[in-house]
Amino acid sequence: MSKLHLVFGGRVSDPMTLDFTDLSAIDMVGVFPDYARAEKAWRAAAQRTVDDAEMKYVVVHLHRLLEPDPALNRGE
Repeated sequence: MSKLHLVFGGRVSDPMTLDFTDLSAIDMVGVFPDYARAEKAWRAAAQRTVDDAEMKYVVVHLHRLLEPDPALNRGE
């Protein structure tokens, strides 16, 4: 399975959290086939907004969401 990664960002209420204030204004940077390319895109997006403390970009490991947890299958 590909190790898909999603990069997105937006305005947050507190830079220490992931509480995005307006989900309709989320900047979807893209989906990438590996972490290296996702990190490069994340750095570029974050650099564009470096002077705005309320803007935050993140990398989400989509492949982790797609891989079932073996413990769930055993009812643990």
